[in-house]
Amino acid sequence: MDTLSLLPEVFVLGGAIIALLAGSFLPRKHQFTTRWIAILALMASALAAAVGMAQPSTTIFEASFAVDVGSGFGRIIIALATIFVIVLGIEELSGTRRESESYALLLLAALGAMLLSGASDLLILVTGYLLTSIPLYALIGMSRSPRAAEAAMKTYLLGALLGIMMMLGVTVLFGVGGGTSYRQLEPALVNAPAAAVAVGVVGVLSGLMFKAGGVPGHFWIPDATQASGTAVAAFLTTVPKVGALIAAYRLLDIIPASIDWPLLVGLLAAASMTLGNLAAFWQDDVRRLLGWSTVSQVGYLMLPVAVAGRSDLALPSLLLYLAGYAATNLTAFAVVAALPTRRTLTDYRGAARTHPWLAGALIVSLLGLVGTPPTIVFIGKLTTLAAAWDGGLVWLVVIAVINSVASLFYYLRWLAPMFSRAVAIPLSPSAASPAAAAARVRRRWAAGSAVTGAASVLILGIVAGGILSIAGSPLAH
Repeated sequence: MDTLSLLPEVFVLGGAIIALLAGSFLPRKHQFTTRWIAILALMASALAAAVGMAQPSTTIFEASFAVDVGSGFGRIIIALATIFVIVLGIEELSGTRRESESYALLLLAALGAMLLSGASDLLILVTGYLLTSIPLYALIGMSRSPRAAEAAMKTYLLGALLGIMMMLGVTVLFGVGGGTSYRQLEPALVNAPAAAVAVGVVGVLSGLMFKAGGVPGHFWIPDATQASGTAVAAFLTTVPKVGALIAAYRLLDIIPASIDWPLLVGLLAAASMTLGNLAAFWQDDVRRLLGWSTVSQVGYLMLPVAVAGRSDLALPSLLLYLAGYAATNLTAFAVVAALPTRRTLTDYRGAARTHPWLAGALIVSLLGLVGTPPTIVFIGKLTTLAAAWDGGLVWLVVIAVINSVASLFYYLRWLAPMFSRAVAIPLSPSAASPAAAAARVRRRWAAGSAVTGAASVLILGIVAGGILSIAGSPLAH
């Protein structure tokens, strides 16, 4: 029964292995087969996770992994988001030398994020961290450019440093708690020395903040987003966050009140949202802008984490926001993938005229990231603010509101050029200049993903109430 409860992870692991083996024997013109293997494995994983959510919450393998609403939402969001990434990157990855390897690495990184979302043992937490990190290093460097090599090395060095800090924190918590299972740690840490518990929590959170892309582990995000392929950039700014933030919530839910961890998490949240916004103000490269944007979004997502166990709205608001953020952020990256020749904000001049559907999708995604109704992030941000207010972190709510308003500035810097008439695009293809022809380049699969994503952002906003009610179940311990 324990093994059956891990069917979502088994499907993803099996898909990664089969895709890798199949890609080793298939000729390059038939490598697309591995894409459909990956998609089918992820669809099976999402379906198994949805079925599993109908079962009572429990822990398996001697309480080392939780099968509950947190891991259920994490599995579904991660699987669907990875499918979206593969589809928006079809034109980019199709026919490349490393196509099958890319799909296998994406699946393995997704598997690691799934392990993070359900980890209820410190050793499983470390395993999930490593399994998520190592494939990302390869994916970032796979572009084989000087910038990609630099970004991969920076990501690796920072990941290794914060991974060591995480393992140090695990060691300290094991030492004072007498075990690694959360079920053992929860009662044991109540009487443990507060200073030692604080050191352990800081160490583990450092590693999780690297995966989430928040302060102090955020330095790799903008460089990796700018230098890697668009599909990889969409993945690394979305999927690892889901697993890391659910893992952080699950861990902090068992930490006693002997240390003021809500203040620590609140300060990290405030630093992430403020630094991300300030850095994004002056970015001209759209990928780098989205990289800093995702750092700021971590700050908002950490509001319910800061009040874990202190507000009934904390967990459902976090899960709702994660679902909304995944859909909204991936939609923005789908637009970037659909218009590969437009790398800077000024390159988007006149895009509303040449690509009206993509312009609409970008408007929905960027205003959605701000938290504009009726998008799903509006409901997610509203409920996270309510959870933080209910948990007594009024000062953090004020900072979040100010940052949300400020973020509108750099999103509008991207949207405004689309409606500019400064660049005239010839209507006749034969009369088009090379620059005008490049401006009309559009990838069909990515464009379809962008429009589909924009529609899902609006639909999820309408059904947000139902999602909140499903996400209201308590975590398993």
